[in-house]
Amino acid sequence: MSRNDIIAAVATAPGRAGIGIVRISGARLADFCERIVNRRLTPRRAILADFLGAEGDVIDRGIALFFAAPHSYTGEDVLELQGHGGPVVLQLLLRRCLELGARLAEPGEFTRRAYLNDKLDLAQAEAVADLIDASTARAAQCALRSLQGAFSERIEGLTRSLIELRALAEATLDFPEEDIEFLQRPDAEERLTAIRTELAKVQQASQQGSLLREGMHVVLAGRPNVGKSSLLNRLAGEDLAIVTEIPGTTRDAIRQSINVSGVPAHIIDTAGLRDSTDPVEKLGIARTWAAIERADLVLLVIDASGGETGGDEAILTRLPGSLPCIRVMNKIDLIARAPAAEHRDGTPVVWLSAKTGEGIELLRRALLEAVGWQGEGEGLFMARERHLQALSAAQGHLERAAQVARQPELLAEELRLAQVALGAITGEFTADDLLAEIFSRFCIGK
Repeated sequence: MSRNDIIAAVATAPGRAGIGIVRISGARLADFCERIVNRRLTPRRAILADFLGAEGDVIDRGIALFFAAPHSYTGEDVLELQGHGGPVVLQLLLRRCLELGARLAEPGEFTRRAYLNDKLDLAQAEAVADLIDASTARAAQCALRSLQGAFSERIEGLTRSLIELRALAEATLDFPEEDIEFLQRPDAEERLTAIRTELAKVQQASQQGSLLREGMHVVLAGRPNVGKSSLLNRLAGEDLAIVTEIPGTTRDAIRQSINVSGVPAHIIDTAGLRDSTDPVEKLGIARTWAAIERADLVLLVIDASGGETGGDEAILTRLPGSLPCIRVMNKIDLIARAPAAEHRDGTPVVWLSAKTGEGIELLRRALLEAVGWQGEGEGLFMARERHLQALSAAQGHLERAAQVARQPELLAEELRLAQVALGAITGEFTADDLLAEIFSRFCIGK
């Protein structure tokens, strides 16, 4: 794979549609364009044209749009052929592009070229995929803020502050004869504190954005016949799971993604937890515990009409200690109790009826609170796990910098390492293998 190749791909989703787009990017595409549409194209001016085959036959008729380098998405010459959205027509048009010397683009290669040609930094490039994959409107807004550079601007601001502080620290090492009293300067420690405070704010916003991107993984657990499947159906707003009075109806995990106030939630309904001799049910129970190990949150569903039992407490005791849990007291319609949300021994408790829907909104709020959602959608930006790790590493280096503030050599090194950690977010310091991993997850044509 060479950056000098001409690349081409169908840029619209597979299947039938009113419009389909074939995108081509590379150096000096003027001749390439002329052989497709039999005329020279004026940059940024859409024309209606016939798309021609090798023998001059018409493959399709549509809009041709040419973007001259560097004023294009990739920073190279880009040609977009917007024709009819039939799969056969698009493949014929793509085949013609390959005959003219283009090769099929790799996943994410258009966006990777935009990054390599300084049209986007790495965080913005990742936001392209996040915007496409967004599962809620709020997640899409968050991804768009990152694509527009909101996240990168905050990182670049922190980096500039670090560079200024490094310059002062290293001046005391490089020019000791000038008697630069950096360590005694009253604003030196204030600057470091200000950087750490700003970084903490960026971390908080990033964690919230990461929750929008990844969603929360919630497992419904409990004894058989306590209403887990009914609760899944109520949260999802449709009948996904079979509900019967027979204990052990659910044998395997049922997964459904829902929207909780703009935050994606991946709900998993599992087999009831009890001692069983049925080999199929035992397998389902084993899968339940495996799902719990991977969850962000567990909803322990309890039959409120029968009260808590030793079986419920046994499940609660076996849950991982670090795993957040909400006790859901279901079936309040059978005991004429009003819905409520409370805390018991540090554990949230929600009283509701999955059958009637009473208390469901209380559960939704408890879900968001349990995973740390603060609802500050306007100031968030999309963040990935690698961004969170880089921010955490930078914060660790700044903490150590504060501890060695009176030792210029160590201070300067910790500031440098913090800058490197932040630079990895936008791609200033990024290994090629990481780039390959990031862009391989994109769709072809983007």
